[in-house]
Amino acid sequence: MASSPYTDLTRPPLAVRALQRALIVPGGLWQRLDVVAETGSTNADVSQAAQGGAGEGLVVIAEQQVSGRGRRDRQWVSPPRAGLTLSVLLRPGLADPDRGWVPAPHRTWGWLPLLAGVALREAVERIGEIDATLKWPNDLLLPDENPTGRATGRAAEEGEGRTAEQGEGRAAEEGEGRAAEEREGRAAEEGDGRAGEPAGNAGQEPPRGKTAGILAEVAGDAVVVGIGLNVSTRADELPETNGLPATSLLVSGAKSTDRDPLLRALLRGFAQWYAGWREAGGDAEMCGLLAAYRRGCSTIGREVRVLLPDGGVITGVASTVDGDGQLVVRTVDGSERRVSAGDVLHVR
Repeated sequence: MASSPYTDLTRPPLAVRALQRALIVPGGLWQRLDVVAETGSTNADVSQAAQGGAGEGLVVIAEQQVSGRGRRDRQWVSPPRAGLTLSVLLRPGLADPDRGWVPAPHRTWGWLPLLAGVALREAVERIGEIDATLKWPNDLLLPDENPTGRATGRAAEEGEGRTAEQGEGRAAEEGEGRAAEEREGRAAEEGDGRAGEPAGNAGQEPPRGKTAGILAEVAGDAVVVGIGLNVSTRADELPETNGLPATSLLVSGAKSTDRDPLLRALLRGFAQWYAGWREAGGDAEMCGLLAAYRRGCSTIGREVRVLLPDGGVITGVASTVDGDGQLVVRTVDGSERRVSAGDVLHVR
């Protein structure tokens, strides 16, 4: 029998027309929402559209992505309709007189993937009714009581935690870990503290696994932000590596794995944060984005090892995230190092 969108009744297709009616509204950020059955990479599709002159507010969602790029250009695949895989087109460098937006300075664009992380965390907590935290810069972590044999998933492999100002012509965010993280192994990572708790409580939390990650790419005056979220992926479908384990909303016990309300909450939250950020001229502190990110970031207050792009290593306590989105690490000698690119390990 030929397959159909309804072959797997536990994973229904997205309700495209209902989503379009709910999300494309007069005066809103989202201007066009396309859902495709399969594509190689939503980021590649939206980047191509940007080069062709597409306007801000394009959203492309794939029911299955077969050639997604993660860290070190690794390929990632997942079961059809088991997650949310989407990319959005933003043009923060252009003024929008109708909204009163002036161009956001290029140096502030590094906040866009972090903004996406905040919106994603809020959507997952609200719809999934599950505790979620952000591992700097934007990996979404969920409780994972039985992580044995599971490791980085699609979304977890995306992005390297690099500010967009460093990303011209390449990924501004390329995910969390390189091979060095895998050599360290999952034992180097442990459960993350609840968002907003004091650092002293962080070690008391259960283990966590990655369920999502974000990849942002800069192309001229456009930024393409890709988001991948494991929703109904079963434990036996999650990939295995030696890094921090992958999980999904299903595996972590979320109250809901309905993708439609998740997507609506994510894109509405993203649009609200983006509007505030643009109105503030890209100032993350002024619009409240910095405070929201800090509340949700479980890296803050933890002992960390940061593997730098040049092969160096910083060890210390992550004291905060600054106004530029950089991780501030207080080292053993009392000095502070600011990290804009690197692979962060939460150390026992």
